Amino acid sequence: ELRPICALFPFLNLISVISAIEEEVVVGNTWLDKYLELGFWHAFVVSLAVIIVSEIGDKTFFIAAIMAMKHPRTLIFGAAISALVVMTVLSVLLGFITTIIPRVYTFYASTILFVVFGVRMLYEGYYMNDDEGQEELEEVQMELKKKEEEIDNKKTVSDLEGGNSSVEAPQKSLLSTLLTSIFSPVFITAFTMTFLAEWGDRSQVTTIVLSSREDPWGVCIGGCLGHSLCTAMAVIGGRMIAQKISVRTVTLIGGFVFLLFALSSIYLGPDTTG
Repeated sequence: ELRPICALFPFLNLISVISAIEEEVVVGNTWLDKYLELGFWHAFVVSLAVIIVSEIGDKTFFIAAIMAMKHPRTLIFGAAISALVVMTVLSVLLGFITTIIPRVYTFYASTILFVVFGVRMLYEGYYMNDDEGQEELEEVQMELKKKEEEIDNKKTVSDLEGGNSSVEAPQKSLLSTLLTSIFSPVFITAFTMTFLAEWGDRSQVTTIVLSSREDPWGVCIGGCLGHSLCTAMAVIGGRMIAQKISVRTVTLIGGFVFLLFALSSIYLGPDTTG
């Protein structure tokens, strides 16, 4: 008579184990949701918004826009976004290294920097001419013209040294074509100019600052997405966007965005936003 009851013990033990696992999963999911809500998503949204308001009408924006008018858009987009992603990852790593400093110091230092950036952008936007974007566009055009002349001179010298052969070149494989595009003078020019233009830029400094106080994955993904959106807009219709959208207006909006995030950080406090 006791055998049926005894046979239930393993089943009852299995149920208790499953219940314990379910409780742990629920607790884990709750903690994960809380972490994602306050950590990852906060960093993602701040990074995405700051990059967009900083990059539209920026030098890197015009580099991609102008080069895409003369060369394949996919090639220019690939070169520009590669440079920006590398820069974003490096900036996040630099910011993450500073986490060895007590968080309260980096929090208030970054908040002050946000205020400085916001006030500076409002000041620049207020005194900025309506044709400021055109001046930036002309400056980038001059730089690109010099680069293209250098590439054309090197190509001419190479053709003279190697001779012009009339024999048809064999068809290249997809991998060979991809490698040729990546190591082409156009790709290297777009990558180099974008990387150098971004180095020390406001968006790079902001990414470093954000990753020192926010979730680094959120900052990195949000920054890369923001750069991708801005670069795609530049490649697809950069000149038209530059003519339709006032750089002055974007600068003023960017100043308000920086100040808004600074105020939100002060309200949330150093122990909440991270």
